[in-house]
Amino acid sequence: MAKTFKGIDVSQYQQNIDFKKVKAAGIDYVIIRAGFGKYANQKDPCFESHYKAAKAAGLKVGVYWYSYAASVEEAKAEAQTCINVIKGKTFEYPIYFDLEERSQFSKGRAFCDSLVKTFCNSLEAAGYWAGLYISRSPLQQYISASVAKRYALWVAEYGSRCNYGGTYGMWQYSSTGKVSGISGNVDMDICYVDYPAKIKAAGLNGFKKQAVSPTTKPSASSAKKTVTYTVKRGDTLSAIAKRYKTTVAKLVKDNGIKNPNIIYAGQKIKIK
Repeated sequence: MAKTFKGIDVSQYQQNIDFKKVKAAGIDYVIIRAGFGKYANQKDPCFESHYKAAKAAGLKVGVYWYSYAASVEEAKAEAQTCINVIKGKTFEYPIYFDLEERSQFSKGRAFCDSLVKTFCNSLEAAGYWAGLYISRSPLQQYISASVAKRYALWVAEYGSRCNYGGTYGMWQYSSTGKVSGISGNVDMDICYVDYPAKIKAAGLNGFKKQAVSPTTKPSASSAKKTVTYTVKRGDTLSAIAKRYKTTVAKLVKDNGIKNPNIIYAGQKIKIK
C-alpha cells in the first residue's frame, strides 16, 4: 500500500501546543490557519508562534485560509492578504482555500468555482502550491469536477471512510482527535500525496528550485574568451552580432555558416 502521512490542523483555538510531543506521537505534518477574510487584522493571532514551534519540532507545515468572500473581488483580496501573511516562510504542504460558508454555497456552483479559481490562481501566480479545503457534501454539490481536480484537494468527512468518488490528496476524518502535546480536541488528517517532495522539486512555497548546474552568462570580463550562444526563436545573426559587439561576417566565418539569413532555435554559435 502507498505510504500515507499523518497530520493535524490547528488555529488560535489550540494554544500552547507542545509540537515536540506532537511529533513524538507520530504526526508528520500540521496545517496551520494563517487567517480568515480579507483584512490584514484577520491574521490568525497564533499563526507566527504555531509556525515557528512546528518547524522547530521538525514537523512539515502547510496553511489554510478561511474564506468569507461574497464576490470574486473579495476572493482576490483574501488571496492577497494571505500572501502578505505567509511570504518569507517555507511550506512543505499546500496553501488551502477553506470554503465553508452557507452564504457562499447558496450562490451556486458557478459562483463557488469562481471563488476557488480566483484565490488559488492568485496563490499559484505568487509561487505557491494551492489547494481547496471543503466538506464532501458541498464539494459534490457546489464544485465542478474540473475545479476539484485542478488544485490540491483536502476533503472533510468525519467517520471511518471518505465517500468522495474523485481523487483527493488529503482527508480530514475527525474533529475530536486526541494528540499528545495538545489539550482538548484537534482535527485529524491523512495525506496520500508526498507534497513535500513535489513542492520542493517544483521550487514552490518559498523553496528554491532544486539546483540544475548554472549556465554562465557572458560578462564584460569574459568578452575575450569564447562564448557559446544558443539561438532562441526570433533571433537573427545581425542582432546576435550587435549584442556581442561583433560582426555578422565574423560569426559566419567562425561558425562555418553557409547562409547568414538562416539560423535556427537551439543552434550553438561560438562568439570569439
